[in-house]
Amino acid sequence: MKILLLGKDGQVGWELQRALSVLGKLHAVGRQQADLENLDGLRQCVRQYAPDVIVNAAAYTAVDKAESEFTMAQRINADAAGVLAEEAHRCNAWLVQYSTDYVFDGTKDAPYVENDTTNPLSVYGRTKCDGELRIRAVHDRHLILRTSWVFAARGGNFARTMLRLATEKAALNVIADQHGAPTSAELIADATALALYRICHGAGDAVGAYAGTYHLTASGATTWHGYARHVLELAQAHGISLKAGPDKVHPIATEAYPLPAPRPRNSRLDTSKFSATFNLQLPHWQHHVQRLMAELTAQGNP
Repeated sequence: MKILLLGKDGQVGWELQRALSVLGKLHAVGRQQADLENLDGLRQCVRQYAPDVIVNAAAYTAVDKAESEFTMAQRINADAAGVLAEEAHRCNAWLVQYSTDYVFDGTKDAPYVENDTTNPLSVYGRTKCDGELRIRAVHDRHLILRTSWVFAARGGNFARTMLRLATEKAALNVIADQHGAPTSAELIADATALALYRICHGAGDAVGAYAGTYHLTASGATTWHGYARHVLELAQAHGISLKAGPDKVHPIATEAYPLPAPRPRNSRLDTSKFSATFNLQLPHWQHHVQRLMAELTAQGNP
């Protein structure tokens, strides 16, 4: 099996290089080799490699900047997704595309299921939603995996930001009325690899059995405030010196911390479809946060 991985240098892409390498011949490229703003170059990249599977871990993810950079966000998140779907259809390849909780408006009281009506609040959410639609319209051999609150030991993310701020400030104010599941890039990569293994080695109609949209997050849920407190509790347990400990993380409302892009208050995603289809029990969000802290401590780089 020939796999083309786009976005190899991002948080999820980095982990995918490890997870996908056991499935076949992996060709991993970054922005220098496949810039999603260059649609003609993107087509050429796919045609040159002629993969059996395309995994797109590249995206425009600067949520607030997207409010003033619509054209760039649209080109990377939507137009490029459409091109990948066309090229996957052309060479009969499977396409894996990552999407986001931001396709929903967050007004539902319960976790969102895959067929709930989308209603993105931000430019980022709208462009990711548009990318989903373009893929579904063109190519049936696809997995669209929606996830949320992604973190990893490398790259910028909320957990690492909280650790840095807690070593600099005496107290932190963190939003306590947005709910979701912190999800590690490691989990996303491993679950993707398992899904592709089942697709490529299962019997029968793989499209009918597996193709479609899934929610893929860790289990459980918390708020940004609860997430920050947990990170700092673990930091203290690992001997990291903090100016602001967990008891100095103060809850605030969304309105107290205005940002250019509105966020959904409810980012909880129901993952039962993914778990049942691929026979995988997804771990609680705290599990991989604990692994993150152990890794950062071992690196000496919290």
